[in-house]
Amino acid sequence: MPALKKIKTWLFKFRMRVTDGYALSSYSQEGEDMVLRRIFEGKSSGFYVDVGAHHPARFSNTNFFYRRGWRGINIEPNPDVVAIFRRDRKRDINLQLGVSDRPQMLKYHFFNDPALNSFDEELVAQRLANTPYKVIGSADVPVQRLDAILNQHLPAGTAIDFLTIDVEGLDFLVLQSNDWTRYRPVCVLVEALGTSMEDVAGSEIYEFMKSQGYLLFAKTYNTWIFRTPDSVS
Repeated sequence: MPALKKIKTWLFKFRMRVTDGYALSSYSQEGEDMVLRRIFEGKSSGFYVDVGAHHPARFSNTNFFYRRGWRGINIEPNPDVVAIFRRDRKRDINLQLGVSDRPQMLKYHFFNDPALNSFDEELVAQRLANTPYKVIGSADVPVQRLDAILNQHLPAGTAIDFLTIDVEGLDFLVLQSNDWTRYRPVCVLVEALGTSMEDVAGSEIYEFMKSQGYLLFAKTYNTWIFRTPDSVS
């Protein structure tokens, strides 16, 4: 037994020297998953919905939780990326779809950095005019309302712990497409590009989430994090 204890002590010290044993791996672009980790601390399993999932690991708000046993629904228009999700996220439900306020076909623009892919024609034009990024292709992709997707794919009796939305320009339409009386995640993350805390009051996203009974709980560089009042302690 003393020998085993010495081995464990040596292994612990070795790990601390080789890696920072106190560090946590964040996969989000701006640390959103670390805010969520604090909110859901001690919760060993849960369920997320990721609209505009982008990639299983790169800039992912959900990968930290998947690696700890959670599961969820990933919604992404890019067929190449959905194939990667289906390979790497086998516990998850992975859908090749867009989300908007009504079912339709929309033109999806592919940039040379997939994080910028978008349905939003105005945003695409702005990025082409003001950044070095280029559109390398486009395709017509079906989009559905979020509530219709959840009606069809959310496992029966499953509560959503957090909903994360990053769809490069159509975020407000995604929020409007949910049935907030039926699907009420504890936390909702919404991209709001180029905003400060002073921009919050009076913005359409803030006013809409407030009307649905949510509080603005935190903000990262480009993401607002809303939370239900009864989950704040």
